[in-house]
Amino acid sequence: MNVYTTDKIRNVVLLGHGGCGKTSLAEAMAYLSGITSRMGKIDDGNTISDYTKEEQKRKFSISTSLIPIEWQGVKINILDTPGYFDFVGEVEEAIAAADAAIIVVSGKAGFEVGTEKAWDLCEKYKLPRFVFVTEMDIDNASFKNVLETMSEKYGKRMAPFHLPIRENEKLIGYVNVISETGNKWQGKEAVEIPVPEYSKANLSQYRDTLMETVAETSEDFMERYFAGETFSEAEIRSALRQNIIDGSVVPMTMGSSSLCYGIYTLLDDIVKYFPSPESCKVAGISMKTNEIFQADYDFAKAKSAIVFKTIVDPFIGKYSLIKVCSGVFKPDDVIYNLDKDVEEKVGKLYTLIGNKPVEVSELHAGDIGAIAKLTAARTGNSLSTKANIIKYGMFEISKPYTYMRYKAVNKADVDKISQSLQKMMHEDLTLKNVNDSENGQMLIYGMGDMHLDLAVSKLKNEYKVEITLEKPKIAFRETIKKKSDVEYKFKKQSGGHGQYGHVKMRFEQADNIEVPYVFEEEVVGGAVPKNFFPAVEKGLQESVLRGPLAAYPVVGVKAVLYDGSYHPVDSSEMAFKMATIQAFKKGFMEAGPVLLEPIALLKVNVPDSYTGDVMGDLNKRRGRVMGMNPIAGGRQIIEASVPMLSLHGYCTDLRSMTGGRGEFEYSFERYEQAPSDIQEAQIKERASKVAENSIDG
Repeated sequence: MNVYTTDKIRNVVLLGHGGCGKTSLAEAMAYLSGITSRMGKIDDGNTISDYTKEEQKRKFSISTSLIPIEWQGVKINILDTPGYFDFVGEVEEAIAAADAAIIVVSGKAGFEVGTEKAWDLCEKYKLPRFVFVTEMDIDNASFKNVLETMSEKYGKRMAPFHLPIRENEKLIGYVNVISETGNKWQGKEAVEIPVPEYSKANLSQYRDTLMETVAETSEDFMERYFAGETFSEAEIRSALRQNIIDGSVVPMTMGSSSLCYGIYTLLDDIVKYFPSPESCKVAGISMKTNEIFQADYDFAKAKSAIVFKTIVDPFIGKYSLIKVCSGVFKPDDVIYNLDKDVEEKVGKLYTLIGNKPVEVSELHAGDIGAIAKLTAARTGNSLSTKANIIKYGMFEISKPYTYMRYKAVNKADVDKISQSLQKMMHEDLTLKNVNDSENGQMLIYGMGDMHLDLAVSKLKNEYKVEITLEKPKIAFRETIKKKSDVEYKFKKQSGGHGQYGHVKMRFEQADNIEVPYVFEEEVVGGAVPKNFFPAVEKGLQESVLRGPLAAYPVVGVKAVLYDGSYHPVDSSEMAFKMATIQAFKKGFMEAGPVLLEPIALLKVNVPDSYTGDVMGDLNKRRGRVMGMNPIAGGRQIIEASVPMLSLHGYCTDLRSMTGGRGEFEYSFERYEQAPSDIQEAQIKERASKVAENSIDG
């Protein structure tokens, strides 16, 4: 592939709802630009983007793919992203590398929640964008419906550049709103035809709106507009480019990916209207001077880059996808990874066309490429040289809150599973593997049930290890509410020295409920010698690890040793420790034992119209709504205290309730006493598991 300078590069991310046609659009672009000689189909599993076995099996995108296209002397780096919410991490990585976006909307399905989320991401990262309405060759597809819905939601920013022309209910061409011409597709070309009568009213309306927008770009234009003058096509396009880059105008075009209709003009428009990296800003910190380093995709500055994505594939190996922030990267460069404090040699430079690496001789500032076998590199790492060390901030990645417990099907695979998950986590920052030693379980975190299901499938098919998922155990605690006074005498005689330890102890709730135990001694007259006090405390330490009620850790117990007795020969530390353990069991069960359940502070971000449903559902989950805070965009953040036990499956339920528009996060807040029915169920469940384990043993 040719080397492109910064001004000849466009970095474009494809966004939209799952199944709206992003991958098909990328395929049509690749075909038109000559990368492929025939267009692949999702159903046939032969598209450039969806190259993994999981994507081909499920028939939707799971990870972001890079497809560089050469068009009119410009390199367009297309980043095809997944549309399903479980893979939002892939979208966030792609947006970190993009300078503009195309929001793909199905003309058949219309405006969907994924369209809204794509728009919100563009707003958040201030990305210039086009809206491309695809599947317009389908009978019941409607460009007008999409335009009206988006205009109603986003106002005058929506600017249709093209209107569909149909003949005998078939899409045959388009009306160009800027040039006021009709065009009919003939193969890859479009020939000029008269504007149909039924389009003239809409054409006049949309063109007037466009002219108003153009007039507002300068005082000179405004004067000419009010004087009734017309603008030249070059003036219109120049003014619109500035509006598109600053986000005040969002062009809408349409076509059909399967027929390659509208793709040619879309590629032309990407080159004409979208910014090259040289007009974009990026800054890091120079670690030598501690000052801001304005990289700004300047090829003349010291070389630096950020790793925005990692591919770890058992078949093609490891690739670090980079966006060059400054300078020029060349093969055999020695680069310094600040985050890992290591220097590595680059070797060869590549660009990836899907999963196919294509060697390149240089990567200029603003370009996207790949480096193979950078052992230490991880997503988000900053790359530069030892002479000019530059640090870039890590881009935002969504935090996973859905989790399940997992077990190895074959116990011999435990280490291999851990290593395989480690590789998958290098590739996917929204996947987490957590060792919950407190509850003796391994947890896998993801963005939703589909994400976790994919991880299980990937482990089986690519890494040849199997795990099963089950509901996780929740970290309950045990404590006491009353007081008790007990004694226990530990005696053992088996020839020779015996064992003797005798303790009298009081148990009550400690002032600090967060500590496992507080130990005090009030022994008088040497009834228990001081040298046995540590043994008594050691007995308490062991006892609080697994409480007598349901084998959960104990918190907030005050234990006072006030009397006892000893034997000058048979008493030992072991005897006093055992006596304490038994006294604790007895005293704990006599002091009103209760289970404490973990409570989370849950924040749910939803549109106003769903607040009633969400609050009703939280009540069913034993949640207490603490407050509601309105935020921009007609949304509310509902804050509630909810038992962790009730949060299992919340991700799926919230999406179902809100049509995918709801988001949530939570953090541990406190422990509080569990209701009696929950307590009884937990004790029963734990008892049955103890019985099962003893049978297995």
